[in-house]
Amino acid sequence: MSSATNPDPTLPLVSIVTPTFNMGRFLPETMDSVLSQDYPNIEYIVMDAASTDNTVDVLRDYERRYPGRFTWTSERDKGQSDAVNKGFLRSHGQIFTFLNSDDTYFPGAVSRAVEAFQAHPDVAVVYGDAYYTDEQNKPIRRYPVDPFDYHRLGFLCHICQPASFLRADAFRQAGMLNTNLHLTLDYDLWLKISDRHPLLKIDHFLANSRMWADNKTLSRRRITFQEVAKILKKHRGYMPLNWTYGYAAFLRDGNDGFYVHSTPSVVTYLFTLALGFYYNPLRFHRFLAECFTEFRPALTMLVKGHPKPRE
Repeated sequence: MSSATNPDPTLPLVSIVTPTFNMGRFLPETMDSVLSQDYPNIEYIVMDAASTDNTVDVLRDYERRYPGRFTWTSERDKGQSDAVNKGFLRSHGQIFTFLNSDDTYFPGAVSRAVEAFQAHPDVAVVYGDAYYTDEQNKPIRRYPVDPFDYHRLGFLCHICQPASFLRADAFRQAGMLNTNLHLTLDYDLWLKISDRHPLLKIDHFLANSRMWADNKTLSRRRITFQEVAKILKKHRGYMPLNWTYGYAAFLRDGNDGFYVHSTPSVVTYLFTLALGFYYNPLRFHRFLAECFTEFRPALTMLVKGHPKPRE
């Protein structure tokens, strides 16, 4: 099924899954951003996890307004990863992605992604630039997206999931999403795919990632760091300093690291060393080398009485 009125069978089908749970207030904006895309071959599937808000009413309303443009179901699932996997198994596209129900696409996002895939047949994932937006979907700042770098991916997730598209075969080969992960499922996916295939950044803004106080990313920071440690140890065998420091800072002051940043302190640095040893007992020498390079300038500033906030 295509979300366009004039599908073109000569172009690849793009399957988009939106997992949602009690996001009725954001869902219309997300759906509008998909249904208004200019690409002619889109299969759109909304997977609702038996929401108790107005989500089903929204879906029924859109079904009346846009007959045949999307399919939806409302049933209990085991979380976001499970919902996306179920949606993927119902899809038929050669290109696949998922767009969460509080995120949105830029106009022309799908067309630009398909063009990139056609120009680079060896690439498994195409991703573009994005903005962080607030609760009203107004831009806050650019998402820190960088050109793909296999080594850098082990230190930082520099891919914005809403602005990413992947070949369905690559998603299938990666074992789809890990249903045991609820906050770092996309990071885990990029790490798995990068072991098999190249990824490509394109220089176009494709999506907005909404950041608000009660979203999963900001409201469950402890679990996020725990999941990051788990997947990095599994895929790369090492928990790097930037993630360890961020976790230590969060445990010390509880700041979300996005709207409210932590102030450097000797206590946080010592706590970071303890966590570094806990996560990297066999590679602690490597962790110490990272600490020496990164902490020395900051400690010098602290000793002089001019602490410099860490981003």
